[in-house]
Amino acid sequence: MSPTRENKLADQYFDAAIGLLERVRDEEADAIAAAGGLIADTVEAGGRLFAFGAGHSSLAAQDLVYRAGGLALMNLLAVPGVVGVDVMPATLGSALERVDGLAGAVLDSSPAQPGDVLVIISLSGRNALPVEMAMNAQALGLRVIGVTSVAYASETRSRHISGTYLKDHCDVVLDSKIAVGDAELTTEGIEAPFAPASTVVTSALLQATLASAAGELVARGIEPPLLRSGNVDGGHEWNGRILTEYGDRIFYRH
Repeated sequence: MSPTRENKLADQYFDAAIGLLERVRDEEADAIAAAGGLIADTVEAGGRLFAFGAGHSSLAAQDLVYRAGGLALMNLLAVPGVVGVDVMPATLGSALERVDGLAGAVLDSSPAQPGDVLVIISLSGRNALPVEMAMNAQALGLRVIGVTSVAYASETRSRHISGTYLKDHCDVVLDSKIAVGDAELTTEGIEAPFAPASTVVTSALLQATLASAAGELVARGIEPPLLRSGNVDGGHEWNGRILTEYGDRIFYRH
């Protein structure tokens, strides 16, 4: 493949990703504000924040936890075997997403309590695990923010016994607008569509939501419990203060 063609495809991917980012910025503004307000409510009320995603959706969940510029109160709700591709074989993680009852066991053994917020990320929103996670979370009194592509609900069949999708069991839904199949490009000579954008868009949606939450907290006269980079002077001291002050709501330290 010539350099010119490589650059052309790279440019097409950037254009596709930018187009999606502009679309979610414009079309999901109200949902982002609602999700940010929900998070701010929970922080103000002394609650905790959790994020869950399976497979590649876990990347966006992990991006929220213990990171510079992020809310210190965001905890990863991990399900063994489905967090990433570190399980061998990697296909086991996909299989576990379809296991009934797993979500209930995870929530029952977690520190999540009524009034806390759980962010659930699932591109398709059709597998048993994210659907049951949302259903059980709401039954336990948690507030659920779902990040998914709503298009899957009209173009695929749910794998949960209820026939429902993640989007059907959320207090707020953030629609990533990703097309079914999660591949932005096609070209002659390559049989399969390629260049997924779901991670880029989902992470941007969530960071925009946390930015909205931080702004809402400031408007209420509350300092957002944010972490700083440990690679800048004073960062460790700042983070030590935050982690100590909010230690009863942070679980990735234990």
